[in-house]
Amino acid sequence: MPERRRIRTLPVLPDSLRAPRTPADPGFWRSPVRGARFTAVLGVVLLAGLTLLFVTGLLSYAAYNPDLNPVNDKTPGKGLLGFYLFSWPTGPHWLYRLTQGLHVTVGIVLVPVLLAKLWSVIPRLFALPPARSVGHALERISLLLLVGGALFEFLTGLLNIQLDYLFPGSFYTLHFYGAWVFLAGFVTHTVLKLPQAVRVLRNGVPRGEPDTLAAPDPLPATLSRRGALAMVGAGSLLLLVTSAGRSFDGPLRRIALLTPRGGTDPGPGPNAFQINKTAAAVRITPADTGERWRLTVRGPAGELRLSRAELLAMEQHSAALPIACVEGWSTSDQLWRGVRLFDLAALAGYPDRPPGVFVESLQRGGSFRKAALRDNQVRDGRSLLALEVNGAPLSPDHGYPARIIVPAAPGVLNTKWVETLTFGEL
Repeated sequence: MPERRRIRTLPVLPDSLRAPRTPADPGFWRSPVRGARFTAVLGVVLLAGLTLLFVTGLLSYAAYNPDLNPVNDKTPGKGLLGFYLFSWPTGPHWLYRLTQGLHVTVGIVLVPVLLAKLWSVIPRLFALPPARSVGHALERISLLLLVGGALFEFLTGLLNIQLDYLFPGSFYTLHFYGAWVFLAGFVTHTVLKLPQAVRVLRNGVPRGEPDTLAAPDPLPATLSRRGALAMVGAGSLLLLVTSAGRSFDGPLRRIALLTPRGGTDPGPGPNAFQINKTAAAVRITPADTGERWRLTVRGPAGELRLSRAELLAMEQHSAALPIACVEGWSTSDQLWRGVRLFDLAALAGYPDRPPGVFVESLQRGGSFRKAALRDNQVRDGRSLLALEVNGAPLSPDHGYPARIIVPAAPGVLNTKWVETLTFGEL
């Protein structure tokens, strides 16, 4: 009889004795929620939202008029990146309030979507080998720029909203250059992945093709993919409710609990609306703004020095304009009253078509104590050297004895505690 051979079987090791899996091992990732369709839905939402963020961010940069005067330009080495800059308009008067409010609100709302998207594709970030082909290498590089740029932009933006300047350097410079790095990865990744995402959303993963984002050995499901998407949407909705109100007065502002300009307005009275910098914070004293204060106006006609009483004796004009800040908060229209910049330009020697104006504040330190305004801003009849607001003199924190107010301009260009106006080519 033929000799029977014994077949020796190796014992199956329990999971606790197996070699630990690494993130590069597909079996390391076991969530049943990951999948191509889940990622595609998040990707399409981010495509729309991030495009809006980039456009409104560029508009915000243009609103600062960085190509007008070096004092406005926080990124002097931008070179060709400033190709799109244009003369920022003065109408509609709520333009900056809208564009920057959208920029910040959409950025906050997209945080859960961004985190969910990064979570859904994180296995690919650890995939080996790093590059299987030229096309795959290009995809991985774009992914690095996209993920790194997105995290950098969101982090610096959120810190700026909260007025926590923990980053090394100027927010304006870092955020501007970071946006262009992010855009390079975003455009490349969109070109490579959008057709696939649209195909998956329409028809699902084709039969016979593996879902490379799905876990090969998933754990039992505790939440469906639709449930996970609903959780992401609920998180975004919660952030919307608790942040968007900083751009509105009344009940909506009181529930904007996650932003510095949420909650109640600062006290009662005509001057009780939001501010960024107080007079005390920039060391403006009553002696600086008292009887000795004079406004210096310079131009071809020479130099004039005007007291507050002399300014009040000039023809007064009114304009209902908001304050809108780069951090995304804004006020409703406040009724400002004062002397038109157009009339002050006439005193300076430009009676017909005044040029721009260089504005200097009593504030001795900090950014934007000096600012330049364009000729179209000076010529707008709503652009004022404001002396009063809502029927009362300006408070010290709102710029007493005089401040600039210009329609559609970022808040930092509405210089407070004005000391000097120099009209001329900038």
